[in-house]
Amino acid sequence: QVSLAESGGGLVQPGGSLRLSCEASGRFFSINVMGWHRQAPGKERELVASIGSGADTNYADSVKGRFTISRDNAKNTMYLQMNSLKPEDTAVYYCNANIAVTLLRKFDYWGQGTQVTVFS
Repeated sequence: QVSLAESGGGLVQPGGSLRLSCEASGRFFSINVMGWHRQAPGKERELVASIGSGADTNYADSVKGRFTISRDNAKNTMYLQMNSLKPEDTAVYYCNANIAVTLLRKFDYWGQGTQVTVFS
């Protein structure tokens, strides 16, 4: 059974920083693209950042220059360094990964979410 587990959310004041982690566990062949998504109350879930197996990255315009996505393939872990946080970054953050459980079978997995709250 493959699972993703996020950690690192919390409360922070505007301008502060947080680092989210997402670790994949279970039996699988490889991890392809990974990403962070967020959902604020009353809003749809949106992609924040993604990173391919070759470390190519993509960011939402709203977080460019403030957030950095990275991954450690040896630890099956992805990170999101969030700096200069704003109240509008408040949301539940979810990690997502496309994982090959065999050479031919790939599935999308989601973590349970971690709350990030930026308050004045």
